[in-house]
Amino acid sequence: MSAGVGRIIETPACVAEGADWLAANCPRMAHALDACGEVPLRRRGDGFEALLSAIVSQQVSVASAAAIWARVEAAGFADPAQVRAASEEELRAVGLSRPKVRYARALAEAEIDYAALRDAPDEEVVAVLTEVPGIGRWTAEVYAIFSLGRADVFAPNDLALQEAARMLYHLPERPSEKALRAQAEAWSPWRAVAARLLWAYFRVAKQREGIR
Repeated sequence: MSAGVGRIIETPACVAEGADWLAANCPRMAHALDACGEVPLRRRGDGFEALLSAIVSQQVSVASAAAIWARVEAAGFADPAQVRAASEEELRAVGLSRPKVRYARALAEAEIDYAALRDAPDEEVVAVLTEVPGIGRWTAEVYAIFSLGRADVFAPNDLALQEAARMLYHLPERPSEKALRAQAEAWSPWRAVAARLLWAYFRVAKQREGIR
């Protein structure tokens, strides 16, 4: 646990602890865990590359995002200096839309202290990141979950999470961001594990990934 930021998810054992807590406190989460088995850790590095990868994943399928990101990496654009030096045509050639070219450049030019974010409270992380054009709350929350390992962050604007919650809880329709954020309060202090479990449940139910 880091001062001021709560529990940090670092290992599969952390995820298993959170999943067991969720299952013990919610029968539907217990059902999801039975259906999914082990819940993936999904930890990744932090910094420019992780945020650019999240931007690439915005509003495209998991498969499309993976293909575009492979081209971004191959071209060397996972480095902010290379993005700053590249022309719009070069960035477009790897599959970035015009808006995402602008967002990639804005991120490359932003003076984010990534090391400081590791010890910043969750809402401060979101506030700092969403100052950058192209980074909304979803991107910031996904970064906090996967790159910073925050145990109690959720991303209720994620369509796969909304659909997984609809299926798991037999809701008449996909919940709104506001409704799912409210529902997720019951999963604290393990909301990030609840997100992992719902993404895993989405994969089992839909036979495809809901998050890259």
